[in-house]
Amino acid sequence: MSETLKQAQVLCNTLLRNGYEAYVINARLHEQALEGQDEPEVDIAADMSIDELIAVFPKIQTTAEPFVIAVLVEDGVTYHFYAAHVVDGSHPDAAVAKSTDRLLQEVERVQSQALNLACPYTPANTEPADEGFSDLSGGEIVLTGIADETLKYNYILGIRAIRYAANYQLPVEANTWMAIIRGVQPMLDYVPVSAIMDEWRKVEAENLWQFVSLLFDCQVLHGLVPEIAALSRTKQPKGENGGGQETVLEHTIECMRRYPEELPYDWYGTMACLFHDVGKLYTAEYYGESWHFHQHHVIGAKITRRILNRLRFPTEDIDLICHLVRYHLRFTPMLTDKGIRRFTAIDEYPRLIEMARANIKARDGSYASFNHNMKYLERADVPHEMLEPLLNGNEIMEFAGIRPGPAVGMIRDALIQAQIGGDVTSVPEAVEFVSRYKDREQLT
Repeated sequence: MSETLKQAQVLCNTLLRNGYEAYVINARLHEQALEGQDEPEVDIAADMSIDELIAVFPKIQTTAEPFVIAVLVEDGVTYHFYAAHVVDGSHPDAAVAKSTDRLLQEVERVQSQALNLACPYTPANTEPADEGFSDLSGGEIVLTGIADETLKYNYILGIRAIRYAANYQLPVEANTWMAIIRGVQPMLDYVPVSAIMDEWRKVEAENLWQFVSLLFDCQVLHGLVPEIAALSRTKQPKGENGGGQETVLEHTIECMRRYPEELPYDWYGTMACLFHDVGKLYTAEYYGESWHFHQHHVIGAKITRRILNRLRFPTEDIDLICHLVRYHLRFTPMLTDKGIRRFTAIDEYPRLIEMARANIKARDGSYASFNHNMKYLERADVPHEMLEPLLNGNEIMEFAGIRPGPAVGMIRDALIQAQIGGDVTSVPEAVEFVSRYKDREQLT
């Protein structure tokens, strides 16, 4: 805080000690307005009449300035006093003075000078972030002018500020942050869901965890995706060795942070981590002194589909994310050779592996089952075209009782897929399979 504002605060404290209300009007704007002023001026709001002001400050003078009660010049600083009285029935916005005409003119003067003195080119990290934002050189995400008023001009700026904070790894300036919190409801009321999701999609995969954390902290997430916000009140064991409890939301955000470590830039996989445990909200059951979440992956996929439809996601994106949520536990248990082959037959299984890895990292869990499965995965990693069926063409015709023709090739391909999935592992099983397949498909 500048010395001028410190002196102004001393005057305000004097009035407070005398039983009155007083404060510097928008101290943050004053910091900008005071730059380069040879004769500093400060605007103060006080709930006092001119006679009461004179009683405290005998040197104070009346003035013809609009809305100004009096002016005091002291130690080279001019203080303009404005009325701070607000009736009980007024709107909350009217209870605190946010600016004055003089203050706004001074800020415009300072900003205009700074623009004229700018160097011929602007480094990339100091470019204006967007209309409505100050540049990033200050190390914070800052809405220009009076944050609340700037936000009212376009509420999408609130979501954009959070996106910038996540992508640029910068804090949101305190007054901007409070404006966002105060503006959450109109933000949700007036900004189309599609516009919010446009901002969300511009968040890099590696920063999605922080974006979601900020949405939760300012309570946008509570209105946008209440199912995820409610996970902050859903408990689960932390770790596998009695490490206490954590909220499911804490675990979810940690999974989102860990997932891109192995699959960078995978936006969809990271989003699947956001929803992978949403089913726990609906399946939580406490017994045996522990929480249990049976079938939370199945329920979670259904809830995720409902949420993503509400958020206007494209159908193909919904199908992908719901698929990952549905099968995210498939790589968790210690799988047999057959189980591994069935696992590799699932679409997007590399992403499922990384979801399992992120889950272990997030909980400081054991890698015993994971490492076992990875070793079996190497053995099961046989190109499909190199895998021979357990029965040749003549044997297929003999056991299925069919004549030469296209049906033989169909059964052969089906038999190979069954072997890949681990459903058929021996000749007797192959014989039984081709017989059932022939009857089911009514082949001759």
